Amino acid sequence: MRVLILGGAARLGPYVARALQDEHTLRVTDIQPVETSHEYQRVDIGAPDDVLRAAEGMDAIVNCSVVRPDRQAAFDVNARGCYNMMRAAVTHGIPLVINTGPHFTLEGSTYTAFDYEISPDAPPHPSTNLYALSKGLGQEICKVFTENYDVHVLCFLFFSFRDHDAPEPGGNHPFAITWRDAAQAIRLGLTVDLAALPSRCEVFNILADLPHQKFSSAKNKRILGFTPQDLLEDTWRRR
Repeated sequence: MRVLILGGAARLGPYVARALQDEHTLRVTDIQPVETSHEYQRVDIGAPDDVLRAAEGMDAIVNCSVVRPDRQAAFDVNARGCYNMMRAAVTHGIPLVINTGPHFTLEGSTYTAFDYEISPDAPPHPSTNLYALSKGLGQEICKVFTENYDVHVLCFLFFSFRDHDAPEPGGNHPFAITWRDAAQAIRLGLTVDLAALPSRCEVFNILADLPHQKFSSAKNKRILGFTPQDLLEDTWRRR
């Protein structure tokens, strides 16, 4: 499969490239230079023509791009970038897009303050910060495209990333996962039988099998066949 990676210089991007490189032909893109053995294109995801050109000839798109603090850049990358990506997918007949975002695009403060076993299929309820709102808008754009065109989007929600080689103790967040497990989830997402999906836009909580049970990851195993390798015991086990 020929896979376009948007945001290849972002923190998750290199892990995704390593997870995919043995099975797929990659086109790695970013507005920043990327040190890679794969094909590289400089792409500003906020520029429609850049994304349209990069997506030509691809079979799937993985979007790892993100901007957090700057208002204009966050909108251009997190929201407008999704529009450009979906427009390119439709134009080139690309059937599958994997989009990434933070967990609070769907599970805002009301849910996370009171509930447990929070499903990724809970109604959208973004937090009020810039990052959540711009990413939430981007995900809604993706969903609208799937309702009007024959294209599928898998949205993978993340929050706290850890290094599997040297996980830091503490920081006991119930939505944590290692970088390599996150990349493996994306690898499995590319193998999903699209015809068997409940809808053309499906959302997944991507986290380690942690004992908190704050968020549900049952959907990952059922649809993606994803079981995290790293349990992150040092972050929650009492010594």
